[in-house]
Amino acid sequence: MTELLKAELLVTRDVFATKGVFTISRGSRTQACVLTVTLTSGEHVGVGECVPYARYGETLDSVEAQVLGLRQALRDGMDRSMLQSALPAGAARNAVDCALWDLQAKSTGTPVWSLAGLSEPTPVTTAYTLSLDTPENMQAAASENSARPVLKIKLGGTGDLERLQAVRRGAPDSTLIVDANEGWSAADYDALAPAMLDLGVALVEQPLPAGHDQALLGRKRPLPVCADEACHDRESLGQLSGKYDVVNIKLDKTGGLTEALALREAAIKAGFDVMVGCMVGSSLAMAPALLVAQGVTYVDLDGPLLLAEDRVTPMQFEVSLIHPASRKLWG
Repeated sequence: MTELLKAELLVTRDVFATKGVFTISRGSRTQACVLTVTLTSGEHVGVGECVPYARYGETLDSVEAQVLGLRQALRDGMDRSMLQSALPAGAARNAVDCALWDLQAKSTGTPVWSLAGLSEPTPVTTAYTLSLDTPENMQAAASENSARPVLKIKLGGTGDLERLQAVRRGAPDSTLIVDANEGWSAADYDALAPAMLDLGVALVEQPLPAGHDQALLGRKRPLPVCADEACHDRESLGQLSGKYDVVNIKLDKTGGLTEALALREAAIKAGFDVMVGCMVGSSLAMAPALLVAQGVTYVDLDGPLLLAEDRVTPMQFEVSLIHPASRKLWG
């Protein structure tokens, strides 16, 4: 049983500028537009953040409407188990779920990791994402970040091998992760996998479009394949076996920390390696995700590193080492 909390709801929109233009195969952005959920119960305040994502049919307006639809239920008293059935997996439930965790932590004086029955979190090393660009620009970006142990490379079109070769020249010692964002075909994977292995690539995220990935079933995968857009919550797992080797858990997909922790346990039990990732968001979004990222194979929580501005109390980074959040921020 989780604590039944009666709370007043406030939803605000926050915009954080990115460091330059951030580009993936589906488009470019210069801002991270997020929704912040604030729950107030007496003198205690809990907060959570989500990033509505058009790929999943979400907009700021639609997600805000979903959250505001819970106003009376939150006033009457809602716990996290009730929330799981009140909203589907997605950004809206994520922000409310994380705010409920934070509110309970603040009202009880107990950190979220303890409430969740977890060990106290320790710092983890995150990948750092290089935006899709020309080979020359990506080599320059890789050189600038060559001290980072793991680089994640956004690909997804003609010239991908040339881009990756340029990145390797710029960062000869970093482990590389490739993210195609559904931009390849099965033939692309077959053609590129051997060369990418030679270049030291550890895995590729979502090479084929989710829902059109049957070609991966039973296919030889010399380069491990990670499900991102194809993996949302525990219900997704049954469709992934035989196609993927790794699953990427993002709280905006799972609908919050509650389901993310359950998905991590189920995925490991099913034999998948785990990556914990993020949308381009602030430190408030990374704070709960870092609890899920403890002990997993891959961590990709670099959202704040891609921003030119952040929350008042940001998470602390040492190069690519991300430290647990201050309780002033969350948890």
